[in-house]
Amino acid sequence: MTHSSTSQGSRAFSGRGQKKSAPIPISLWTGSAPMIYTRVRLGTAGLWLPAPPWHPARPCGRRLSGCYEALDGGNTADALVDFTGGVSEPIDLTEGDYITDEAKRNLLFERVLKVHNRGGLISCSIKATSAADMEARLACGLVKGHAYAVTDVRKVRLGHGLLSFFKSEKLDMIRMRNPWGEREWNGPWSDTSEEWQKVSKSEREKMGMTVEDDGEFWMTFEDFCRYFTDIIKCRLINTSYLSIHKTWEEAVLHGAWTRSDDPLKNRSGGCINHKDTFLQNPQYVFDVKKAEDEVLISIQQKPKRTSRKEGKGENLAIGFDIHKVELNRNYRMHTLQQKVASSIYINSRSVFLRTDLKEGRYVIIPTTFDPGHVGEFLLRIFTDVPSDCRELTLDEPPHTCWSGMCGYPQVVSQIHVLAAAGLKNQDSQGGADPYVIIKCEGQKVRSAVKKDTVSPEFDVKGLFYRKKPGKPIIVQIWNHNLISDEFLGQVALKGDPSDQQSVHTLHLQDRGNRKSNDLPGTIAVRMLSSNILTNV
Repeated sequence: MTHSSTSQGSRAFSGRGQKKSAPIPISLWTGSAPMIYTRVRLGTAGLWLPAPPWHPARPCGRRLSGCYEALDGGNTADALVDFTGGVSEPIDLTEGDYITDEAKRNLLFERVLKVHNRGGLISCSIKATSAADMEARLACGLVKGHAYAVTDVRKVRLGHGLLSFFKSEKLDMIRMRNPWGEREWNGPWSDTSEEWQKVSKSEREKMGMTVEDDGEFWMTFEDFCRYFTDIIKCRLINTSYLSIHKTWEEAVLHGAWTRSDDPLKNRSGGCINHKDTFLQNPQYVFDVKKAEDEVLISIQQKPKRTSRKEGKGENLAIGFDIHKVELNRNYRMHTLQQKVASSIYINSRSVFLRTDLKEGRYVIIPTTFDPGHVGEFLLRIFTDVPSDCRELTLDEPPHTCWSGMCGYPQVVSQIHVLAAAGLKNQDSQGGADPYVIIKCEGQKVRSAVKKDTVSPEFDVKGLFYRKKPGKPIIVQIWNHNLISDEFLGQVALKGDPSDQQSVHTLHLQDRGNRKSNDLPGTIAVRMLSSNILTNV
C-alpha cells in the first residue's frame, strides 16, 4: 500500500480524546483540502480508495485501534469504517429476499447508487459455510469467502444511436472487482458476453468496459442479488453546510460499559433478555424535532487488540435498543418503556441502524449481549436537525443547598395521555386541531398538534418529580387556531402512588369555579406514581 504523501503529523487523539504522540499520514490532516487517496496495488492493477479529511470528532482506525498495525485482518465492515470515518451498514441479501421481491430490490439499488455517487465505499461477498468452502470457485466464476469491491453502480441505457436517447429502457447494473485481480463472472454481461451488443459503443466507453482478465466485471443487479449473499455500504456522512447534498447533524459521544456491585452505578447490564439488569447500561437521550425524521445510529467498540504484540482480541457482541420516553425526561430510565427500534447483536466492531422516528424524545441504550462485560465504545447519531444528544448520568434530581429551603421531591409521577374522543367540533367540516398540555408544579409538557380530528391519538408522556404530592396534575386539551387557541377542557389527576388502575377514561371539565360542568369529550390517561424516585 502506498500513500499519496509520506509527510507525517506528530499528534492524534486517542479513543478517549487525550492527545498522544504518533506518526500520522498527512492524508488524515488535510482539513478542508481536496480529498486525498490511498492506492492499493494488486499485481499490475490498482484501486484507489478515498481517505477523507481529518475530523477531530470522527473516529479513525488509528485512534480507536491504537496503531495502524492493529488494523491488519478483521472483517470488511470494520476496515471500511477504519479508513473512511464513515458508518457501515451490512445487509444480508438472502434474509432480505431481494431476489424475489422486485420492489425491495429496486429500493436497495437506489440506495446503493446513492452511496456510490456520494463517494461511499461498497463491498460484497458470498458466504462460505465451511472451511472447505473458503476460496471455492463457483461454476459462474465467482469465488466464495472473498470481499469483492464495488467499483461502479449505474443505470445502463440500452440501444444504439438516437434510439437509445428516446428509448426509456435502462438496466440496473453493478461493477465489481475480484481482490485477486483475475477470475471473473462468466454469466450474462460478463466481458465476452453477447449481451453487450445491446449497448452502444459510446455507452460502453462511458462505462469503461474492457475485455481483460483483470478481475473486474459487470452484472445486472438482479443477478447480483441472486448470487451474492452480503453487501456492505459504508456511507461517508456529509456534515458540511457548504454542500449541495443533504447535510446531516452529527452527535459524537464516548462511553463505556463498566462493572459495579451497586446496581445504580453498574453500567454493564447486558441486552434486554436480562430484564433485571438491562436498564443498568449507559443511557443516551436525544430529540427528534421534525414530524418524522430519518435517524442514523452507529456504535463502534474499542477493539481489544491494540498492537501486534498483544495479538487478536475477541470483539464483544454488541447492539442497542431505542425507547420512546417522556418529552421532559432528564434522568435515567428505571422502568422499561416502549421500544421503537433495535439493532442486531453481533460481535463486530461496529453496529449500524437506519430508522424513521416520529417527533419526540428517545433514549438509546447501548449494551453488550451478556451482562458483566466491560469495554469502551463510540456512539454517533445523525439527524436532519440537531438532536441535543447527551448521556443520562443521574438517577434522580440531585440534592442541593436549596433543597432544605425549597423542598425536595417526595413523589415521581409519569403521566401518559393516550387519546381523546368526542371533542367539540371547531370548523365547518366537523373537525379540530387539538393538542394536549400536562401541567405540574410550574412545569409543563406540550404535545404536537393533531390535524383535523375530534378523536386524536396523542401518545404523549410527561415525567414530574413532585414536592407537593397533594397538588393535582392538570391535563388540558386546546384547539390550535391561527390567532388565538381555544380551551376544550381539562382533567385534574391526583397521581396517588396507591392508585393501581392502569388506564383512566375521564370526562373533560371546565376551568375555575365551573369545574362541575362537563364539556364534550373524554380523555384516556395512564398514570404511574411512586414514593421511590428511582422506580420510574
